[in-house]
Order: sequence, then C-alpha cells, then structure tokens
Amino acid sequence: MEQFHFQVYKPVGMLSQMTSGEDRQLRKKRFLSELLHFTEGIMPVGRLDEKSEGLLLMTTDGKLSDTINSSGIEKEYLAQLDGLITADAIKELAKGVTIGLFGKKYTTKSCVILLLNEPPVLPQADTTLRIGRHRPTSWVRVIIKEGKFRQIRKMTAAVGFPTVRLVRIRIGNIELGQMKPKEVLPVKINLSPS
Repeated sequence: MEQFHFQVYKPVGMLSQMTSGEDRQLRKKRFLSELLHFTEGIMPVGRLDEKSEGLLLMTTDGKLSDTINSSGIEKEYLAQLDGLITADAIKELAKGVTIGLFGKKYTTKSCVILLLNEPPVLPQADTTLRIGRHRPTSWVRVIIKEGKFRQIRKMTAAVGFPTVRLVRIRIGNIELGQMKPKEVLPVKINLSPS
C-alpha cells in the first residue's frame, strides 16, 4: 500500500489533530484538516501545542509515526524567552531540569542549547502571542531527542525564563526551511537517529 507523507508549517492557534469528537472543540478550535484535503488515514507524527508553531510531519504510515516518536530522533526548536537568559540558566537546561509531567516529577535528558546573538529570520509572530510587552526577550536554539508534553516550555519556565514563542524547525533531517505558516508540502521521509 502506498504511504503518503507531508511536512506542514503548523500555525499558532491550531491543534495538532485532524478533528475532534467534542462538539465544543469543533466549534471553537482549528484543526489540521483545514490546511489541505489530506489522504484518508493521515495522522500527525508527534504534536506541537496550540500556541507553538513550525514543522509537523503527517503520515499514513502508523509504524513510521511510532518509530519517530520512540527512537531518539533529534528535534530542533527556536524559542523566544521572556527576559534575557543567563549563562547559568543555559548550563542548567543543557544538563537537564526537573519538570512536572502529569502530576509527577520528570528530569529532562541533557540537550544542546545555544544562545542566539541575533533574532532568527522567521515569519511574523502571531498577534495573539504576548511578546516583549514589558521586558526584553532572548532567543535560544534547543535540540532534544525526547518530546514530552510541553517539554521546552516547561524547561525554560523551570529556570525562570518562560517561552513566549516556540518554533520547531527540524525533525531528524527534515527542515522547516522557508515554509510559511499553513503551508503543506509532500515529503520523502527517511529518518535515521542522529
């Protein structure tokens, strides 16, 4: 059976799911199904929370989805933080920090985190995000090999610098590149753990 794969620039304000079984959500939320008339059986690989944006893979191949979610493939993000992050906070994040996960404590695995001296070139931030209204912000590049629920937001909050904008720019060897929010492209997926 032929499998179909797409890369999507999920915009802010959209859930990482095709639809919902809840009437209230159907009325108030936006879903991936509005981006394209996708092939039957398509599913997102992993998730980005409603306020996050960037690269999301979609596939009809359930095995591939499981592989990507469980095999330690790198995921790279750009995070804009509330406040000017310190060198100590960056070291702490790189080593791993304790976050709450479904009512339990979880220590994140070590990761790569780099302070960016210049803001990255990205599409204009969604107007619903409250960015830099009161304080300066800083940008970091984060590369993780796990993907717990709201992990990066929880990590940066744990060291005192909440994330105000989060953009996933890479999964394995697939990059967001110059895509624009809501854009959908067919993609060949051949991921190997880095």
